[in-house]
Amino acid sequence: MEQWSWPPRYDESYRPDPAERFWFRRRETMPADERDEAILVRIRRVMEYAWENAPFYRRKWDEAGIHPSSIKSLADFEKVPVVRKEELRADQAENEPFGSYLAVPLSEVKHINGTSGTTGRPTAFGISERDWRSVANAHARVMWAMGIRPDDTVLVASPLSLYWGSWGAYIGAERLGARVFPFGAGTAGQTARTVRWMRQMGVTVFYGTPSYALHLAEVARDEGVDPASLGLRKLFFSGEPGASVPSIRSRITEAFDAQVYDSGSMAEVSPWMHLGAGSDEPGVLCWQDLVYTEVCDPTGLNRVDYGSEGTPVYTTLERTSQPMIRLVSGDLTRWEAPSADRGRTYPFLPRGIYGRIDDMFTVRGENVYPSAIDDVVMAAHGYGGEHRIVISRDSTMDSLAVQVEYEDAVSSSLESWVAGIADRLRTVLGVGAKVVPVRQQTFDRTEFKARRVVDDRDLLRRLEGAS
Repeated sequence: MEQWSWPPRYDESYRPDPAERFWFRRRETMPADERDEAILVRIRRVMEYAWENAPFYRRKWDEAGIHPSSIKSLADFEKVPVVRKEELRADQAENEPFGSYLAVPLSEVKHINGTSGTTGRPTAFGISERDWRSVANAHARVMWAMGIRPDDTVLVASPLSLYWGSWGAYIGAERLGARVFPFGAGTAGQTARTVRWMRQMGVTVFYGTPSYALHLAEVARDEGVDPASLGLRKLFFSGEPGASVPSIRSRITEAFDAQVYDSGSMAEVSPWMHLGAGSDEPGVLCWQDLVYTEVCDPTGLNRVDYGSEGTPVYTTLERTSQPMIRLVSGDLTRWEAPSADRGRTYPFLPRGIYGRIDDMFTVRGENVYPSAIDDVVMAAHGYGGEHRIVISRDSTMDSLAVQVEYEDAVSSSLESWVAGIADRLRTVLGVGAKVVPVRQQTFDRTEFKARRVVDDRDLLRRLEGAS
């Protein structure tokens, strides 16, 4: 098996011994600087390939005076202009259906995934059979690091639709040799059926969003089933922050009495599990030999030092159909240097992806991320299972309110319960928030990704603009 060939070639019959900790021991444990040398060679090959086969990149690099032959180091690579999502959408609008960054003949596209388009023009992902198999092999590697094995039964609980996440988990589990149960989610009443099917099929591994796992635990209890009795060994997640947020993570761990693993980046750069946990702890590894990740200053887009916060910029190293070369994610993270103490010598994101730049809101001069609020309220004893974050404006002053469901057990001490949450929010956020207690089941539960922020200032701006 040639592990570093281009385009990648994998022996589909290969699988490690179940007792083996690593899928590719050498690649995962080699000195980081040695791996960087191999990555530089791969980046050059990817750029040469894109130059010859993807007009989008040739035009972009021509305008910037960049040629693949000029990339002599990873520092040189930082000078390559970044790509933004809006560029991809605009290019697809002009070059339907898959854009001029499609680098294979249209006849080689065998799978179509994409975004829903709920916030603008949908983005289509055209995936060749080669890339489909590359993603499957990559995800199998990362899932193996999570301890998932061929004798597991993996429930894919997110929708099997355009959403790449479900299919990536499905084909990764399939390639690993596990039994795959593509149950999906999103249909009314399906969660109760999920509980029954999990028991019937002996599911041992769950994949979905953290929000849905918490909803599943609630429904199980309503059905008279202790979530811990379902027999899950492991749960792994993507699609939203949570699996590395301490309070959310602990609620899931306690509910199911199972290990929790974080993963996920962007559908555009699948294999999205290239940010994936390698052990039962918060945080994810950057599997740099799958997708090269740079954490960059969001303004200047220069790589930041280890220990600093920034936005990930991604370059796919195995994709041929729609290669992504320095795609800006718009997410937020902090990274740490590779350490052999973690077993795998990849850079580490100790809090995973914990927010998006465009999810951040400013209240009275303070930058606030929803995940920070989630962490505080979900850690509160007596938290009822859901909450909403409401930003509004009284005249010229922004105000922040957090509506929090509470359990009946705290009804007798509700005033002090509210005050405690408000104090912790002020400490964490640096700005005061009004905590409004509401009864359990006030808010709808999600079958997929949670949407908890309501910014009433947008309505006010629209009204002001119309007057």
